[in-house]
Amino acid sequence: MHFSESLKKNQDFQKVYRKGRSFANRLLVMYILKNDLEKNRFGISVSKKVGNSVVRHRVTRLLRESYRLHEDVFNSGLDIVVIARAGAKEAKYSEIEKALLHLGNLHHIVDFTKNEKKME
Repeated sequence: MHFSESLKKNQDFQKVYRKGRSFANRLLVMYILKNDLEKNRFGISVSKKVGNSVVRHRVTRLLRESYRLHEDVFNSGLDIVVIARAGAKEAKYSEIEKALLHLGNLHHIVDFTKNEKKME
């Protein structure tokens, strides 16, 4: 992740859960909290309800890759926590990607014009 760090500490996750705002769709839940840094911190949570360790790791990889490819369109200075729901275990990459961008759009933290400027 070029512009982002991983959110790793439990206390950081708990702070985002307590003080952040959340939106959800059928595959994911996304919590957002401003962090007063120049970069984003991205955390992923996949519980045992989603599946065994192989399934959980696959969902984590799909989420990480989806964010990595689109991190330039996300606003900076945010702690982002994404929680996978049970429906995510059967989801393809394109569905996970679409769900992640949908939640970013609901939070108003995605600016697709940044991506268009980059392509020019």
